[in-house]
Amino acid sequence: MKIEPRVLKGFRDFLPEKEIQRSQIIHLLEVVFQSFGLVPIDTPVLEYADVLLGKGGGETDKQIFAFKDLGKRDVAMRFDLTVPFARFMAAHERDLYLPFKRYHISKVWRGENTQRGRYREFIQCDFDIVGTDSPSSDLEILQLMNDSFEALGIGDFTFRISHRGIFNRFLKKLDLDEFSAEILRIVDKFAKIGQEKVFSMLTDITGEQKKAESILDFITAEKDFNSTLEKMAALAGGEGEDTERLKILHGYLKDLGISHRYILDPSITRGLDYYTGLVYETFLNDLPGIGSVCSGGRYNDLASLYTKTHLPGVGSSIGIDRLIAALEELGKTPVPTAQAEVLILCFDTNLISHYHLIARTLRKGGIRCEVYPEKKKLGNQFNYAEKKGIPLAVICGEDEYAAGKITLKDLRRRESYENLTVEEALAKMGTLL
Repeated sequence: MKIEPRVLKGFRDFLPEKEIQRSQIIHLLEVVFQSFGLVPIDTPVLEYADVLLGKGGGETDKQIFAFKDLGKRDVAMRFDLTVPFARFMAAHERDLYLPFKRYHISKVWRGENTQRGRYREFIQCDFDIVGTDSPSSDLEILQLMNDSFEALGIGDFTFRISHRGIFNRFLKKLDLDEFSAEILRIVDKFAKIGQEKVFSMLTDITGEQKKAESILDFITAEKDFNSTLEKMAALAGGEGEDTERLKILHGYLKDLGISHRYILDPSITRGLDYYTGLVYETFLNDLPGIGSVCSGGRYNDLASLYTKTHLPGVGSSIGIDRLIAALEELGKTPVPTAQAEVLILCFDTNLISHYHLIARTLRKGGIRCEVYPEKKKLGNQFNYAEKKGIPLAVICGEDEYAAGKITLKDLRRRESYENLTVEEALAKMGTLL
């Protein structure tokens, strides 16, 4: 009995073209991260359940894939890369220097409803700075976001930022701080469910329409950054360290000439409990319906679950799969590059080792190449090259082998260059490629 080759809902296979595109996008991001001095890390897929459930909060906890392992231990698959990173910092704080700047690009799992650009298994791309609560580190993360999206060639995008501290002060002034977690999650859904639904939910939580109206007023932006900040400060009880931080950051962004990318939007709250300061989300202006493709903020107390050492942090996360879905819709995904540039055709099975010797020489010369593994009709071999996007082919039969020569064929232009030594062919390849 054959088993049906099926895949679980919310999980996917990736054929070479899509995986190459994904790898190219990840590579572009890694180049940007490394240019800022960030270093890569990795953490286990499985963690003890109490490690992950400690601070995720509410709806996230319900989405975790949790089970008992063979040792009857309660374990869970990571739902993001931030909570495992907090555990990582606490476990290795004696081995690491501060501030510690990392990036981590890997799979995470959430048992949520699937929708456009959202799956149960997906790649998250996190970048963080831990060990400092300076405005400079906030600024660096904001720059990393901007430079990453510029490197991807996305075009028109906007970062919407706010500060959880100001919102928390505002809720305390309304005597609603005990409901802050629920209110934050409701406000975080504002763009998805709309003002009317948010108002109804806020009224249910607060028990008063007037307080619900006050919250809606607070999360409504004014005409520009400064007037919005003034309104937020007034409603929260006056100026504070939180409003001053936003002023400083806005000034820095102006100095760098990128402030037009950053909009102060008090409706940005981020639903997770661990954010304490600056928060932000990223929107593609040509595709607003896809939602935020990069989000994060400052989390100064997250590592306190695992260590007494104070490890303030700030970071951001790009949902690679949602980003790719957006790029596909905008027609801006990178053109997949061929993994091989040259195919060495198989004319004679007695020359297999010679073909591989040619391939070794070409690879040492910086050319990506592969050897067709068996003798088939030339049409089949050319078709293989076309399907893989390989632009050049090397022909070497008995006559070429006896003369110590090869023929180089440009499959794109259908032009041939005969009687070349491997070294001459290598030089020609450099010109053609």
